[in-house]
Amino acid sequence: MSDYFPRIADAELADRLRWIGAVLIDGPKGCGKTETASRLAKSVVRLDTDAGARALVGLNPGSLFDQEAPILFDEWQRVPEIWDQVRRHVDDLRQRGLYILTGSATPTDARELHSGAGRIGTLRMRPMSLSESGHSTGEVSLAALMAGEEQRAKRTEVTVPELLERIVIGGWPALLGEDERSARRWLADYLSQIVEVDVPSLGTTRRAPQRLRRALASLGRNVGQPIKLTDLAADIGGEGVRPADETVHAYLDALDRLKLTDDSPSWRPHMRSRTQLREAPTRYFVDPSLGTAALGVGSKDLLADLNAAGFHFEALVVRDLRIYAQPLGGTISTWREVRGRKEVDAIVETPNAWAAFEVKLTGDERVIDDAARRLIDFAAEIDTRRHGTPSALVVVTATGGAGKRADGVHVVPITALGP
Repeated sequence: MSDYFPRIADAELADRLRWIGAVLIDGPKGCGKTETASRLAKSVVRLDTDAGARALVGLNPGSLFDQEAPILFDEWQRVPEIWDQVRRHVDDLRQRGLYILTGSATPTDARELHSGAGRIGTLRMRPMSLSESGHSTGEVSLAALMAGEEQRAKRTEVTVPELLERIVIGGWPALLGEDERSARRWLADYLSQIVEVDVPSLGTTRRAPQRLRRALASLGRNVGQPIKLTDLAADIGGEGVRPADETVHAYLDALDRLKLTDDSPSWRPHMRSRTQLREAPTRYFVDPSLGTAALGVGSKDLLADLNAAGFHFEALVVRDLRIYAQPLGGTISTWREVRGRKEVDAIVETPNAWAAFEVKLTGDERVIDDAARRLIDFAAEIDTRRHGTPSALVVVTATGGAGKRADGVHVVPITALGP
């Protein structure tokens, strides 16, 4: 563990263990759940690799709990019965910080499990943000922005081509220090495992690897957009028969259960005008690298198509905003007018504040000026008597320095943003 990179989730897990009996850490395979949990666990039960431990769940489950706490039950979904055993032990012992469960998929029979409310808290983990992987200075704090504080940072040295490489490589701990070529091979194998093994193992769809690959590619092409299910179905069908709506829903459900997608719901605030807003969620993968891997493109391809690159850059920014907002109790939504003429890429809401973010893959002042005007116009439409005034209006860029403009809008490069 000497090469462990500290995670924002470290403090979140420690905090949860102080006030609840057990904590479930869920997230996609390879995002670092086990490593983070192992930092605090005193005992580890690996249910994915230890056949003996799996057998004991049915034969003598009490022996698995006769260890020093906190006990980590890794990949708990392999033996869903452990959930009720953990819940029962928390009830009986009435202590805090007893157990940690990690899982990369919601089990098929999850509906049959008893609720863990009040006994088992949930912590979502994602691949690493730029500040966690060391690619952001973190000089600008999202928490400070949400508190209405002015934030500044020196001009960052990261170039647009380097940022595009970070999109393609992603925030996977296993890829820290790897070059783009190696990362793309790892991600190709990762998606093959998802298509060939993980999705079929959930039992929600019949084995159709080519259709699953087309579904992933369609989500990659439409990242950062509210793609309609009819359009997604047409992409999945290819030149063949379009799949039924139930099949499309099953694919999306499987990807959600594997924690591979991370969509932004539509924000529908009280407004001064009668603007009609979209209700469809905006589609994102849990890490931007999955979108480019599904399309088979690299950083040079993105550099040759900056319009498409802008959407993948937005996915990178939204991933980091989710990670930074989570310790604040924050959520991420998107705001779009029905006809698509007005939109805001991300709305961050915490229990007592909200802020709006526009994302631009540029340092061009004219583009930033236009984005700032759009944010100001958007904020003027919100009924502040019901929602309060925004804590911050922010244009997130790829390059440049960070500061607050004369019109009150913050400009922040993603490589300076942190929790």
